[in-house]
Amino acid sequence: MTTAVLTEQSGAVRRIRLNRPGSRNSINPDLITSLDAAVTDAMRDPDTEAVVIAGNGPSFCAGADLRHLLELARTGGDPLAFLGLVSECFTRLETAPKPVIAAVHGHVVAGGLELALACDAVVARTGTLIGDGHIRNGLLPGAGSSVRLPRKVGEPLARRLMLTGELLPAEHFVPSGFVQAVADAEEFEAAVTAVARSFTGLPPGQAWMKQLLADPGVPQALARELDVFAAHWRERDIAAELNRFFDQRAVR
Repeated sequence: MTTAVLTEQSGAVRRIRLNRPGSRNSINPDLITSLDAAVTDAMRDPDTEAVVIAGNGPSFCAGADLRHLLELARTGGDPLAFLGLVSECFTRLETAPKPVIAAVHGHVVAGGLELALACDAVVARTGTLIGDGHIRNGLLPGAGSSVRLPRKVGEPLARRLMLTGELLPAEHFVPSGFVQAVADAEEFEAAVTAVARSFTGLPPGQAWMKQLLADPGVPQALARELDVFAAHWRERDIAAELNRFFDQRAVR
């Protein structure tokens, strides 16, 4: 069985790699549980000063595992237990005492975008496409897009991304500061390392600074997001929506 998350240490920087390349690192219960554990371990390690989250394979993360959601829809399962795990993990990332950098490539969509939004900095490889994408699958966000995206890129662009499902090149997000650097493939790892190291070797205080930066309105907004997701899930035929998505993809 493939390990859903891999870790490696380089000096004061811990790299955590999503490792479901065959599904573009889509998020299922195993991956989110493994990611949460890896982040918790990194935060407890006194030799780790910054964390980089990356993805193996063709993409950083294409969002939730839609086959897992389809199975829940078919069997009458409750998606909120799974989405609650994802949302809580991303909140712990956002409020973690050490800086977290997302090193993204390929596709950063839906839950993948929500993961990147919870990080303190984003470095992208040239050619990366970023967007919310939920609407194209007949779904709503459940792990932070509606809450963090307007705060990170501004409300007008957030509305465009969420209401159209459009994916935009990473360069489009540099002016807002959401993406801090875009680098060609040959320079990408060096760029990620440079950004990660810029957060290390500093006097104590980052954990306190992150407390100051925390938005007190986020917990209530995240709870509302899950409530709206649940209402939409109950009122729509989600299994039909997801089957339509898979059928369209098979035709291409």
